[in-house]
Amino acid sequence: MTLLRPAEPADAADLAAVQIAARAAAPMPESIHPEADVAAFLLSRIGEDEVWVAEVEGAVAAYARFTPTWLDDLYVLPTHQGAGLGGALLGLVMSLRPDGLGLYVFETNAPARHFYEARGFLVTARSDGSENEEREPDLRMEWDVGSVSGLG
Repeated sequence: MTLLRPAEPADAADLAAVQIAARAAAPMPESIHPEADVAAFLLSRIGEDEVWVAEVEGAVAAYARFTPTWLDDLYVLPTHQGAGLGGALLGLVMSLRPDGLGLYVFETNAPARHFYEARGFLVTARSDGSENEEREPDLRMEWDVGSVSGLG
């Protein structure tokens, strides 16, 4: 059984583990931060940003971190990818942000690009990566409920 719930400070280490495992398995640059730093950063964002987790059998298997206009993180443990957790979290985020939402995705991460495109996100800008920590090309994608069909 899957449960979506707001993240709590005690979840920070689990969120970091999900992020690092998901990044390692995806066609995207490896995280440049050690797991302990990722956990500390995520702990600092709980309460500042909205952070929701997807639990499977009582364990954190995915999470989303977002602001009023931006999806900063959406990660799913590799062992749970394809089970609908990412779609459930993104659907929740979109329902909480009905006026639209933006995000960045690495250009190399075709599975993520297709995931977002299938849910109505459009590429609105391309970058050479000079503005991100990894220095890798990325795409800005946006979902605007007024101009694009949503939860598809």
